[in-house]
Amino acid sequence: MAKTGDPARAAAGTATHPLHFALDRGSPVPLYYQLAQQLEAAISDGVLAPGDLLGNEVDLSVRLGLSRPTVRQAIQSLVDKGLLVRRRGVGTQVVHSQVRRSLELTSLYDDLEAAGQAPTTEVVRHETVPAPPGVAAALGLAEGAEVIVLERLRRTHGLPVALLGNYLPSGLLDLDGDRLEATGLYRMMRTAGITLHSARQTVGARSATAEEASRLDEKEGAALLTMQRTAYDDTGRAVEYGSHIYRASRYSFDFQLLVRP
Repeated sequence: MAKTGDPARAAAGTATHPLHFALDRGSPVPLYYQLAQQLEAAISDGVLAPGDLLGNEVDLSVRLGLSRPTVRQAIQSLVDKGLLVRRRGVGTQVVHSQVRRSLELTSLYDDLEAAGQAPTTEVVRHETVPAPPGVAAALGLAEGAEVIVLERLRRTHGLPVALLGNYLPSGLLDLDGDRLEATGLYRMMRTAGITLHSARQTVGARSATAEEASRLDEKEGAALLTMQRTAYDDTGRAVEYGSHIYRASRYSFDFQLLVRP
């Protein structure tokens, strides 16, 4: 065991994915938090994949040289975030990693697929309706003009991550239900010859309603990230208005900030 102030090296994980942690016992940062942060990083970086086992708390505490309450607190913090799950008779298992997405004009489906997140889509709503005032203004249409409205539930590794609402001008492209469940909306636009060029986007946060919580497998009042986006093609035409909500426990936006010269 390392002396106070020295990093303590410890190993944990499955037989196929051993992990090494540097726990600084002299740091003011609690040991449970150090362990939780390093476990979360291993999940985020893909070192620990969905389905990997960490073992039970007793085994982990022995291997890490930590007290069982310390290990339990670290694991519980990641269970609360939805990254780990305790299974009776099995031990602690990785459920999924949090989705981190850069703010670019890309499709959520394409980003998740490229990140190996195994996205699937359930079409909840697909119909033509008169455009509400806010949607009509965003798309540059007359109020009441016909628009296509889509609502889709996006999952990764079988677990819900986002509820996507989209409005498109009527007749923009053929939105076949089977294709909507098999691929992303922006990919369908590209196939139809629509070239996306730019977008205006707003990111916010709020609490989940009872209906949203039920669909996203969260508790009512859980934190949600929100995003509204109007996308334009290379002619300047507004081709899509999206209003999406994401589970804050499973999703985050990444920003790159530059100093103005």
